[in-house]
Formats: sequence, C-alpha cells, structure tokens
Amino acid sequence: MKPMSTRRFLQIAGLSAAALLLAACGKKEEAPAPAPVASAPAPAPAKVYVVGTDAAYAPFESQNEKGEIVGFDIEVVQAIAKKAGFEVKFVNTPWEGIFNALGQGDRDLVVSAVTITEERKGTMDFSAPYFDAQQLIAVKETSKVSKFADLKKLKVGVQTGTTGDEAVTKLQGKTSTNIKRFESTPLALKELEAGGVDAVVADNGVVIHYVANNPGGKFKTVADKEFVPEQYGIAVKKGNTELLEKINKGLADIKADGTYDQIFTKYFGAPPAKAEAAAPASAASK
Repeated sequence: MKPMSTRRFLQIAGLSAAALLLAACGKKEEAPAPAPVASAPAPAPAKVYVVGTDAAYAPFESQNEKGEIVGFDIEVVQAIAKKAGFEVKFVNTPWEGIFNALGQGDRDLVVSAVTITEERKGTMDFSAPYFDAQQLIAVKETSKVSKFADLKKLKVGVQTGTTGDEAVTKLQGKTSTNIKRFESTPLALKELEAGGVDAVVADNGVVIHYVANNPGGKFKTVADKEFVPEQYGIAVKKGNTELLEKINKGLADIKADGTYDQIFTKYFGAPPAKAEAAAPASAASK
C-alpha cells in the first residue's frame, strides 16, 4: 500500500471533520417554545348601582362637613351591597324629584327613609322593611298641644310630599292655608324654633334626633295613638326583580349576622327592640 502523504492526510481529516459537523447541525432540533402559562381570568367588575337619597334627613341621611353622604340608611345599604356583591354610588337627590329619577332610570334604587305605602307600590317596588317608624309632633315646651287633633286650626310645618304632609292635610283639609310645606324636616323645625309655625309633624327618628341636638330650641314632642305605624323600604324601579332579590338577600344576611343591629345601635343607642320600646309610641315618615 502506498503510504499517504501528510498533505493528503490533512485534507481527508479536514473533510471528515466538516462532514461530521454538518451531520450534527442537520440533526439538531430547536427546543419547543415553552407553552404560555394560562392566567386566571380577571374577575368581572362588580356592578355599580346609583342610589338616590335626600341627604337632609339626619340621622337617616345627611351630609357631613366634608360633603360626604352619611347616616343610618347609608350604612345599611353599604352593608347590604357588601353582602350581595355589588357596589353603590350615592347621589344627593331632592325629595320632590326622587321618585321620578327612579322611574326614569337615573337612579337604580332609592333609600331615603321612604315609607312603604299602597299608593307607592303602584309605581315602584320595595324591599322587605328595614325600619319601623311612626309620626311624632314637635312643639315648643310652652305649647298646650297634647294630641294630633289639637293641630286642627294651628299652623303646622311639614316636609312636602311626606306622610306627615298627608296626615296634616287629612286633618285640616286640602285647602288649608295653615299647612306650611318645606323642602326638608329640619327647615320646618327651624321655622318652629323661630315661631313661624305652631307645630311640626314628621318622622319620629328625625324629630327625636333634631330635638336632642338642638336643646336651645326648647322643644318637646307629643305622641298620638292615632298615628298609624309605618315601615321604611328600599325602593327600586317597578319590575326590577333582579336587583330587588339582591337587596332582600343582603338585608336578610346583615340581620342574621348582627351587622344590622350594630348599625342600628350606633345611630339610635340600642338594638331595635330596646330602642323601639324606649321611643315614644308614635312617629312620622316620608
């Protein structure tokens, strides 16, 4: 065998190495890209409902020094919303137009110490009752008024469109000029303090709260068994059963777990049964 030259050996070795390198490159496969990690779907944003409230009716709804809407009704609805899984946005809405705003869809619900009545049931739907109320008469300490009938010929202040307004109108007659109507109960009570009216008929909770916080007014309250007990409800647009069911479920839950009693005690000094027993036998609502 003819011996291989060094040059020839290097040529063959180089070609072999190149062939091996090409073979290795041909067999190399790209590593598969890692599969994307499936992320959990973002939770759907909670439904936000617009709540109409006439924030001039402490302790149920009013505005604090920061302009925030606060009160018993507000905290009850906030607690209901938390339980039911929705959010709420409160909008200060004058009482005179509050039900129109609900009917037109500008408000999803109304909480404003609204008394459940058969007439109102015809145009809106109500939640289960969340507060028991009656009417109450406020007069000056020197007044001789001892019962509702004594107001027959006196100047009486009421909040326009409330059940107190209805009661006094029934007593004095639709054409009476002695009925003085105001945009809010506190305005009527200020007029009583100034001597512009002889009495005010309004919600017991509001009257008691105002009298307690305005000792300089020298008021007293008068109860009357003739006043019919009333109940507050949260109003929704007629036929909105989906929202109504959420509200009723949330209300039942906060009553069951003690949240309602905590809110009630914060504003009225005792749980419902004890507070109602201590309150006068009568009262008025919107």
